[in-house]
Amino acid sequence: MRDAVLAGGSGEVAPRDVVSDSWRRSLAAHVDPDHGAPAHVFDDRELDAVRESHPLAPVLPILRTTLLEIADEAMHVMIVTDAQGHILWREGAAGMLHIADDVELAEGFRWSEDSAGTNAMGTTLASGAPVQIHSSEHLVAQYHRFTCAAATIHDPDTGEAVGAVDLTGPVRTFHPSTLALVSAAAKLAENHLATRQAIRDERLRAKNLPHLTGLGDAPGALLSPAGRVLAATPQGWIDDRVALPGAGERIVLGEHGEGVLEPLAEGWLLRLERASSVRHRSTLALPFLGVPRPVARLDGRPVRLSARHAELLALLALHPEGLSADALAVELYGDRGNPVTVRAEMHRLRALLESAPNGTGAVRTGPYRLEARVDADFLTLRDAVRAGRLPETELIGRGELLPTSDAPGIRALRDELDVGVRSAVLRSGDTAALWALARTPAGRQDAELVERLRHVLPVSDPRHAELFTPDA
Repeated sequence: MRDAVLAGGSGEVAPRDVVSDSWRRSLAAHVDPDHGAPAHVFDDRELDAVRESHPLAPVLPILRTTLLEIADEAMHVMIVTDAQGHILWREGAAGMLHIADDVELAEGFRWSEDSAGTNAMGTTLASGAPVQIHSSEHLVAQYHRFTCAAATIHDPDTGEAVGAVDLTGPVRTFHPSTLALVSAAAKLAENHLATRQAIRDERLRAKNLPHLTGLGDAPGALLSPAGRVLAATPQGWIDDRVALPGAGERIVLGEHGEGVLEPLAEGWLLRLERASSVRHRSTLALPFLGVPRPVARLDGRPVRLSARHAELLALLALHPEGLSADALAVELYGDRGNPVTVRAEMHRLRALLESAPNGTGAVRTGPYRLEARVDADFLTLRDAVRAGRLPETELIGRGELLPTSDAPGIRALRDELDVGVRSAVLRSGDTAALWALARTPAGRQDAELVERLRHVLPVSDPRHAELFTPDA
């Protein structure tokens, strides 16, 4: 069946839909069916750091209790991955561990479909459903001696997959109940995570309830760090979850009007401003990643900026609470900054914005702050990095924040973003993200990044030739 499909035809019996779909995705990612191998992403030191902070670390005892004894008896190994398919933990029968090492079924390797082809771990993460892959249902030939079953484990707060648990063994050990066992173990792990979350929720409610009661009769809500509603007054006025904005502190709540998000030590306080009391606020777009000559957009209209005005807007976007002239002087010039110079520049910037249509009140004083809603690509990138998420590929490929700026405040965020994005991309092993970063000016000079791409891009991929030719 597999040979017929790879030859472009069809066998007498069609593969299962889950297998057929997985083969299609794997081949589209240029996985070699005859000689494919997973990418090695984490060395031992990196692996320890990832394990320590991973949300599945607390559920390992449950997974061991549920699966390890059976794995030992059945000549299997238990494997736990993160959401990108990186193997973080692997335990089980010693003989099977040695066999698994031969095909790099080991910690630190990425077993997503785009790296290792069709396999239970990668396919359950891609499809979202528990799956059992047997023998030559694996796309890559060297895995045909294995049978494996895996199920995803979801974060009870966001509902997103945080990883997968898998049982893998020799082909002769195939048993139809293995998938049910792995699925049950994944559910037990999710229940444990939900219990831990309920304890955290109660602690957050108890700690932050005074902030909510302090609003008096005004509608408000306590939110988890991910935007889930923990408590609300009056009860039921808001949905169970709020989509947090990528940047800025205000949020539109439909018929309720506009809300203001205030950060707490953990989570958020949302207080409501009635629509009738909210004046029109402009939207200020600041696409400042990778652009030598920045242009802001005020309610969609372009506003050409000097380098200094772009730095001022970026710094004010980073500090929605506002900055004094003295603080701005330090952020712009360092310890020798002059607040008189800052006031003059701010006067010119306010005049520039207020001369644009709908620009009245975009910048306020006492302290200096942005009154307009801010849509800034660098804030979206910063939020993803600080939350431990892989940023969107399009943002990764834009380049550095205001690359010609030498202002200390801009340099500090630029360095944070450069290090954070690079770490997130290398940690994820995502081919599209690696390629996007490699196409930036800094990425072209990054030997480790280029070497990682050398391993994940097949030689037949046109991108391989573009990146590794002498003229690239």
